Amino acid sequence: MAGYVSEITQFISALKANKPQLEAEQRQGRAIWWDKRPLDVDERSEQNKARVPQKPYPYYSD
Repeated sequence: MAGYVSEITQFISALKANKPQLEAEQRQGRAIWWDKRPLDVDERSEQNKARVPQKPYPYYSD
């Protein structure tokens, strides 16, 4: 079965051949949405101090 290539693999190979910039666009999109710098410890502590405590059940009017 070494000569078998699935339809999905054929599709991806054709897509990459037709759009060579595709992988670079994927990396750019990942950098925008997922690859973030870690938060600074001081910045994180300030964010935690600024939080407003929530009631366990906000709809209870007591």
